[in-house]
Amino acid sequence: MKRILSLAIVLAMVSSSSVMAEATVDTVAGGLTNPCGVAIQPGTGTIFVADSGAGRVVRIVDGKAEAVITDFPVDSYGKGPKYAIGPLGLLFIDENVLVVGGGGYPDNEDLLRVYNLPKAGEAAIKADQMAASFKLEKTEDLAGEGNFYGLAYDGSSIFVTTNGDDTKGWIGRAVVTGTKVGPFQRAIATKEATEVDAPVGITMAPDGSIVVGQMGEITVPGDALITFYDSKNGQVLANYETGLSDITGVAYAGKKNLYVTDFNWGKTADGGLFRVIASKNKNKPVKVERIATLDKPTALVTDADGNVYVTIIGSGEGASGSLVKVTP
Repeated sequence: MKRILSLAIVLAMVSSSSVMAEATVDTVAGGLTNPCGVAIQPGTGTIFVADSGAGRVVRIVDGKAEAVITDFPVDSYGKGPKYAIGPLGLLFIDENVLVVGGGGYPDNEDLLRVYNLPKAGEAAIKADQMAASFKLEKTEDLAGEGNFYGLAYDGSSIFVTTNGDDTKGWIGRAVVTGTKVGPFQRAIATKEATEVDAPVGITMAPDGSIVVGQMGEITVPGDALITFYDSKNGQVLANYETGLSDITGVAYAGKKNLYVTDFNWGKTADGGLFRVIASKNKNKPVKVERIATLDKPTALVTDADGNVYVTIIGSGEGASGSLVKVTP
């Protein structure tokens, strides 16, 4: 029987008008197709986006998307509304080394890919021009994994959320030596630890623990969790109900501000960016505050100034997605 910290959860939901008064939301780039990943390049500060439905990774320059890696496979994802997805999570382990989580193949065939990036101004490379790639294939006892949605890095390992075997909900771990990645193996079975499906958002806490946003069932409102794991042994350190529905992204700004995006499949008008006040101190209540209402947010990253960059799918036809900057 799972033990979720049944603490006094304060869900501070404010109206859209008061939200906008508290947080400034600016569009950084539009014309994207189901963007599902975002990362800031170290050294340059350039923002990279997984323009997932378009099967490419782009860099944002002067408000425009410049192709960096193209021709990723694209598949459909979702229950009810389905979305075209290709590349998903993005992570820099070096200024010129980008790791991309794949989502365009069936489970068992999706790839975690490592790229040596072309420099700004150089021609884009193809998706199959990776320096290395890895699968989590099926075994006699385990299903194959896919949809490598979220990536986090602690300096020696990359932690990857996967959505293949719903009975396990694996986080994979890829060892990093210098700029060399691998092997890539299953590490933490989050479904067994929490009894809730779908690890999606992931980040490293300031103390080195892993923080995972467990999406839960997209047909069940309010079931999303925030869970802290020991990065060395995978043990659960704390597990919190949030009252949110479908957490897709998790990121810290500084040491205290933990932000999450809630897609909220069942009622996307209620989705947005939230601040979660939660720690491994089991005696402290969880508090969730709405920062901004956003249209189908999928991923986020923060900069050194505390700004939050969020990819959103939007509601229009075709390339209605965008990258927005939220200033809390």
